[in-house]
Amino acid sequence: MDVYQEAVCYLESQHVPVEAETEVLEEDVFQEEAVSCLLSPLLPKSLDFPDTPTLSSPEEMLERRLVVLKGILESEEVYLRELEALLMPMKALRASAGTSQPVLSSQQVQTVFYQVPELRDMHQSFFSGLKARLSAHCQTDPSSGAKGEMSYTGFELMVGDLFLKMVNQIGLYGGFIENYEKAVEVVRKCTHSDPRFRTLAQSMMSSNSSDKTRTTYTFEALLYKPLDRVTKTTLVLRDLLNTTPMEHGDYTLLQEALRLSRSFLSGVNESSQCKREVTLSHGMRRQLMRDGFMVDVSEGERSLRHLFLYTDLLLCTRFKQATKGKQDQYRFCWYLPLAGLKLRWIADQERSLDANLRLHTIRTKMHLLRQQLQQHAGSKGLALAARSRKKLEQLELMLLTHSPVYTLELHSPSCKSHTLLLSSLYELEEWREAIHKLTIDNIETVPPDLLTLTSACVKLRMTQQPPLHSTNAVENEESLCGTLSVAIHSACGLQQPACVYVCVEVDGYEFYDKQAQTHSSVHSLNPHWDQELSFQVDGAKHLRVFCVSQSDGKDDIVLGKASVKLESKTLNKRWRRQTLHLGQVEVTLSLKYCPHPLKPPSSTAQQQQPVFCVPIETVAQQEGVLVPHVVRCCVDEVERRGMGEVGIYRISGTTSDIAMLKTAFNSNLREAVTRLRSADVNAVTGVLKLYFRELPQPLIPTEMFQSLARMLNIQDINSRLVSMLSLLHSCPDPNRHTFLYLLHHLQRVSEKQDVNRMSRQNLATVFGPSLIRPPVVGLGQDGPTVDISQEVVVQVGMKQRKVQVVLCYLQCNNLPEAQISLPHDTDPEDETTHM
Repeated sequence: MDVYQEAVCYLESQHVPVEAETEVLEEDVFQEEAVSCLLSPLLPKSLDFPDTPTLSSPEEMLERRLVVLKGILESEEVYLRELEALLMPMKALRASAGTSQPVLSSQQVQTVFYQVPELRDMHQSFFSGLKARLSAHCQTDPSSGAKGEMSYTGFELMVGDLFLKMVNQIGLYGGFIENYEKAVEVVRKCTHSDPRFRTLAQSMMSSNSSDKTRTTYTFEALLYKPLDRVTKTTLVLRDLLNTTPMEHGDYTLLQEALRLSRSFLSGVNESSQCKREVTLSHGMRRQLMRDGFMVDVSEGERSLRHLFLYTDLLLCTRFKQATKGKQDQYRFCWYLPLAGLKLRWIADQERSLDANLRLHTIRTKMHLLRQQLQQHAGSKGLALAARSRKKLEQLELMLLTHSPVYTLELHSPSCKSHTLLLSSLYELEEWREAIHKLTIDNIETVPPDLLTLTSACVKLRMTQQPPLHSTNAVENEESLCGTLSVAIHSACGLQQPACVYVCVEVDGYEFYDKQAQTHSSVHSLNPHWDQELSFQVDGAKHLRVFCVSQSDGKDDIVLGKASVKLESKTLNKRWRRQTLHLGQVEVTLSLKYCPHPLKPPSSTAQQQQPVFCVPIETVAQQEGVLVPHVVRCCVDEVERRGMGEVGIYRISGTTSDIAMLKTAFNSNLREAVTRLRSADVNAVTGVLKLYFRELPQPLIPTEMFQSLARMLNIQDINSRLVSMLSLLHSCPDPNRHTFLYLLHHLQRVSEKQDVNRMSRQNLATVFGPSLIRPPVVGLGQDGPTVDISQEVVVQVGMKQRKVQVVLCYLQCNNLPEAQISLPHDTDPEDETTHM
């Protein structure tokens, strides 16, 4: 019988109508079945073993384990039906190969079906063994639900040997993967050239024995199934291991199976490109370099999009997730050639009040659902948890769309522009680096077949779902929940002096702000901040740190970035000092972590506490330093560009400029530092003097004034200085170190007195009345009458003594060094360096 007629008879026996040969619209050949939600997408190259399972009780873990095993069994059954459907025409095609009119040659038949029968036999053996053991377990599992018995029977169910046996044969997939492109090439060629094969290839059937339904596949779609299946093996094992108690007999076997599976997939990722390349005309190959989800902004509207970065273009698609029984789909939105593409990123855009209120509502609902999941874990069954988790995913998806503040602008030579938003500066920088590298190569873009390219996204994608934290089925007790404090100390390794700041990000649930950054440093090779940043974290596992260079009128430049894994067992309430290598730049920081239950997110962003007219001890405590930032920032700015200014500190800036800087320091330190750079230097000195003048208590405590005044009468200069320095030790730490910090600065100013005309005497005259104040003597109503002229004499004398005290300290050539930040005590062995 002619093989074409045999194929027609086969289709008719399956009740499939056969039409005459006609041109049909090419459909997406990479059809995705609705698989169990327990099967996750392709893992990235770096896959870690799962942490110790963290479900609340062995009974709950065993219940979850049984659900996982049943899901695996169901998906195995679907996969076996697909393999059977793929093998169905093999016998007829082999028979026709020896005839005068073969559809496929013997070599082509061998190529198309290479290793498929062996894969079918391997999975059939695994399926039969797993089904038998689950059936036996369900028959012996008591319906009474006694906890002791259920725990016992759960531990009795052993399947680890089945998984290990299957993984030991996983090498069969290696041959299939190496042969895959050749098989697809044969199928495509024969589909276009032979109408008999086309009829067969476009209408292959898989029957569902449970509901008698049939699913129609193309030949190429069925060929892709093994490729799709093997990539999920590791995640299936990971899910199962996460729900298996450590004391279970399967635990060691599953660990070994996961190790072998991981090793195999790692080799596949390195050697095979068949999932990430698309063949173009003229023998060229377009390769997928990166893909992921971003927010696309068009006419003020935000939309979550899946972007694909190829060697020569950037493709934006709309992802439509599959419902049950349907396939994932992508719809074309736009694309930009990489040749000549210009990039510009803008950091930390301000949100509107309405946007902040909307985000607060979403975060509050997420926090409530998260608490409900934790409180009712295991008490009301998995169904309720699944519904709550689904709602949590939907809210997190909304948050992912409306919360990003980092902007990446794309401008092509053809005057087409697009704006993308990302919530992570780390991710933005990785995308920017990847795009920039390809634009340098200046690969000429071959106009793509947009329908084919978009349809192939299901096969090509490396990122299957948006990055939702709530999709993690099993909670990880190693993640952080509480307050994480990060003290940024200093940086070194800059190639040239620059104004830089450090940005810090944490991951986890986005109930709270996940980014913070230091103020910008002065123009320096070795910037110092000693600034403490605090995060409320829930589920945090990673800390990302960036060093960013800032220059007026130009885009910020990321000098380096690093990621640190956060482990609760290595972090505690004591500071832990670390040095991070961010490329050529080294950043020194300290970490500490305090676990505690979290409160609902606040409706308003945490406001910075004012610093003017506030006791210096209070400001120092708020900032976690010994010398307030307002003092250090003003001093740094003066030393950067005011040391040669004639009359520095003596000439005042305008009242409006000083008031503007005061307001900025009271509300936003980063904004204040930015404004300092463009402000008149005399306004900078004016705001520093104003800060000391408006302290509720003077920098040198009032009760020390009389003692210091008496010490001025000591004739021997050295003895006088020793006594005054000794008395200084009785000051509170913030007062003493701020005073010493200021004295060292004023000494450096006086060294330039030939240029700026400000001697130590002049500087003491300016600062003495602000730094030292005599006690106020209260007079009773019946007290003696005071002569006005006598009062003037007294006041003049006191002012002179204030000036003399400051001058005496300025004349000391061995002043103690000031400590500007609180010590972050760590044990020497705690200090680590991350590369």
